[in-house]
Order: sequence, then structure tokens, then C-alpha cells
Amino acid sequence: MTPLPFVSIVMPCLNEREFIVSCLESVRHQDYPPERLEILVADGGSSDGTRQILERMAREDSRIRVIDNPDQLQACGMNAGIREACGELIVRMDVHCEYAADYVRRCVQTLARTGADNVGGAQRAKAKSGFQQAVCAALASPLGVGGARYRSPAGEGFVDTVFLGAFRRRAFETVGLYDRRAFTNEDAELNQRIRQAGGKVYLSRDIVVHYFPRGSFDALGRQYFRYGMGRARTFLKHARLPSLRSAVPFLMLAGGLALIGIPALRPLAPWGFGAYALLLVVEAVRVGRPDGVSTVTRVGLIFPVLHVCHGLGFATGLIRFAIERDWEPQERLPPWQRANDSM
Repeated sequence: MTPLPFVSIVMPCLNEREFIVSCLESVRHQDYPPERLEILVADGGSSDGTRQILERMAREDSRIRVIDNPDQLQACGMNAGIREACGELIVRMDVHCEYAADYVRRCVQTLARTGADNVGGAQRAKAKSGFQQAVCAALASPLGVGGARYRSPAGEGFVDTVFLGAFRRRAFETVGLYDRRAFTNEDAELNQRIRQAGGKVYLSRDIVVHYFPRGSFDALGRQYFRYGMGRARTFLKHARLPSLRSAVPFLMLAGGLALIGIPALRPLAPWGFGAYALLLVVEAVRVGRPDGVSTVTRVGLIFPVLHVCHGLGFATGLIRFAIERDWEPQERLPPWQRANDSM
């Protein structure tokens, strides 16, 4: 029988003492054959004891290797791990996630079944607090995710991007590694390059991973501001949007400002803002009602935070990266010997 492909799991981390043990234990207990798996953790110079924990776990399990990520960005950590990877398949993992025991196996099976260059599952949100429960409810709504297919647990098929991802090594030889300057949106940017080069990205409902959303309005707002900036940067870098969806919050914000700032449009402002407020209330009740009044209230406030912060971030990114374009030619992996490639 042809052996299963060797898989390299690559995981960036920085100061993750509270999460790293449980995360690595879940990875170590994947139901994929352990002799066909390695785990590379790219540490960004942790100062909270994470590095010591990693070194101890590496001594206990020879599959774990710790590498340095002096640039600290997740994209740079992924690149550092990919350069060191021995596998013909490379699976990205993040520390703040929970993975089904069959996560790696399902990724390998989906790559083989579809012929895609990258596969992944939906970005399933999971709560540990009341605020996170409200975020989960908001992200279950089209008003919160804008119809993004990679947010749908029932989604299946070829898409523009997926959460995290499991890649054929040749994808990084063809289109290059992650954008080392990308401070966010690095996954979507890489998937856009894959698709522009004729590759395919596939979303499978069988690949199950949960992540924990931000735990406060402030943290959520900062996250979505950065998301908006990252998407604007990607738009300027490639001079195209993978879909109009990523610019919708910016267009909504621009439309709202136009209603206020342009005298001829001001009579329409009460109607426009009233319709938006009504939509927020109706959708907050629809998705938040099963969890009670407090969740409904939080969801109603979360929606505008998502929209406004993402829109402001996109606008800021358009200005910043139009003035200072920081992208570089993509570094590619050298060709790899595929004598044992079973995919």
C-alpha cells in the first residue's frame, strides 16, 4: 500500500503559556499516524514561560520542533516553519483553536479527493463568556459575516479562502510563501495568489476547528480595524478584490458619511440611518433571542462595531498603503524531491 503523506503542522505562537499545552496535546492526539506527522512551533520570543514549556514538550515528543520567529508576525512564523518542514503537506494551526481529533486526517483526505492546492474548514466560533456568546451569534448572521462562505459550517465546495488551511507543498513553490509584511489577512492574500495562478481552494464541512473570538468590545473593534487595514492592503497589492464583500463595510461607512456631509443628501439621512437601525434590531433579535435579552442587546451593539471599525480600517489602509507600498517579491520554496509523494 502507498504510505500516507508525511504532514508538517506549522504553528506560530507568542506568549501563549495559558493555551500552548492544551493545544499541543490536542495536536499530539490526532488520529493520523504519529510516525507520519511533525509539529513545528514558531515562537516569536515568548517571555511568559511559553518557550520553556515548548522545550520541555519537545524533549518528551521528538515530533515537536521549536524554531525562532524574530519578526513575531504570524506570516513570518509560518514562513519560518514552512522552510523547515519535511512534509509534502503543510497544515497551518493556531494556538487559540480547538481541533477535532480527525482534523489532520480529514484535511489529507480532502486534498486527495478534490485535487485542491489548499483545503480547510469553516471558521466556527466558540464561546467561553457571555460576550463571546454574543459575538458567536453575530457571526452566525449574514449581517455579521457578509455572506462569507468560509464562515458556514455547512459549506462545501471551491471557495476564495478558508480558515487556516492545509496546503500541498508545491503551492508555496508556485506562488511563494506568506507575505512577510502582512500583519493580518495573510491567509486570504495567499489564497488569492493561489487562485490567480490557476490553483483551487476547497472548503469542507468535514474539517472541524473552533476558535475563540475576542472577549470585549475594545478588543473586537481593534481586531476588525486591523482586518479592514489588511484587506485594503491586499486590494492595493493585487489591484483587485477577491469579492466585493470585503469592501462592503467601507462602502456602508462612506455612504453614511455622504448622507451627513452632502447637503443634497441630508433629507435622506433619517431614512437611511433608520433603515440600518431597524435592520440591526431585527437581526439581533433573530440570532440572539435563544440566548436571552442580554445577548440580543450585545449583538445589536456588536454589529455596528464590526461594520464601523472594519470600514475605518479599510479607509485607513487605502490611504496608508497608497502612500507607502511595502510589499516585496514573494519568496518561493525551492523544488522538492517527490519520490515518495503519494498525493
